[in-house]
Amino acid sequence: MPTKKETYSQAMERLEKIVRQIDAGELDIDQLGEKIKEANEIIAFCTRKLTKADQEVEKIWKEREPSEE
Repeated sequence: MPTKKETYSQAMERLEKIVRQIDAGELDIDQLGEKIKEANEIIAFCTRKLTKADQEVEKIWKEREPSEE
């Protein structure tokens, strides 16, 4: 599970590692289930990070727009 201090980039690196392990067939069935669960948690973490960043950008753009009179 991603930690609160983990960055988006760090989480993506962990996700990419899991995908490489799956693609290479390095995991047995027990590990595969755990890694898929972990990957799902990382994806949710990254989605939250992206959504938050998008909202912050939208807010900044709206603040910069001249008011219509």
